[in-house]
Amino acid sequence: MENLFDLTGKVAVVTGASSGIGADAALAYAKAGADVALLARRLEKLNEVKAAIESTGRKAIAVVCDVTKEESVKAAMETVLSTFGHIDILLNNAGIAVRGGVDSMSEEDWNKSFDINVKGIFLTSKYVVPHMKERGYGKIVNIASVNAVVADKHDTFIRHSYNASKSAVLGLTKGMAASYAKHGITVNAIGPALFESEMTAETLFKSEQFLNAYNAANPAGRPGNKGELNGTILYLSCDTSSYVQGQFIIVDGGGALV
Repeated sequence: MENLFDLTGKVAVVTGASSGIGADAALAYAKAGADVALLARRLEKLNEVKAAIESTGRKAIAVVCDVTKEESVKAAMETVLSTFGHIDILLNNAGIAVRGGVDSMSEEDWNKSFDINVKGIFLTSKYVVPHMKERGYGKIVNIASVNAVVADKHDTFIRHSYNASKSAVLGLTKGMAASYAKHGITVNAIGPALFESEMTAETLFKSEQFLNAYNAANPAGRPGNKGELNGTILYLSCDTSSYVQGQFIIVDGGGALV
């Protein structure tokens, strides 16, 4: 049977690859046949993911990168290209969720949300898209959030800058998709709901009240499990989705339906 998710010979770049969704996706890419460049700020954590990928027989490099700093991103992409020679897939996963509403959060926290969640995608894409255009091929997947289109009144989950910045990711995704389709580049976004990660483990997953309310409201009755985003990520990263452009796929157990 044909492997519709085959990534043999491909090179994937994953930002925010040191833990959580990014680390899971990087390993999924490797298991599908890709070599992987792991980008994040914590080298020790990246090396753990690198070792896991190398145990599958694929190649991986760990590159320290701050996606909010242009020189850091530029240097990282130069390292990736000098190592692998090409980039086929860019998974823009680095993100942050700062708590607070507009009546309580600081300007610094507001800016931090947009710097990481939106500017980070701009900068990584800035240094990958020209290479993809030259080759006439590329797959860009932006991790947004179901909270780009669905808000939550629960006090534990008030994150107005998160709502706004993840909505901006959708606009950026559509703009890039429309502009770069003629160059053989697809650009799509994914909207996860609640998945356990470093970002959520110390806040949402420690609040029994919030989890009970979340589970009661969600048709699936639970948060997402480890690895349940990988199928969607692989689909949008492989040639099976070659005619899928500018889309937003929500992975939330049906929560956006109610």
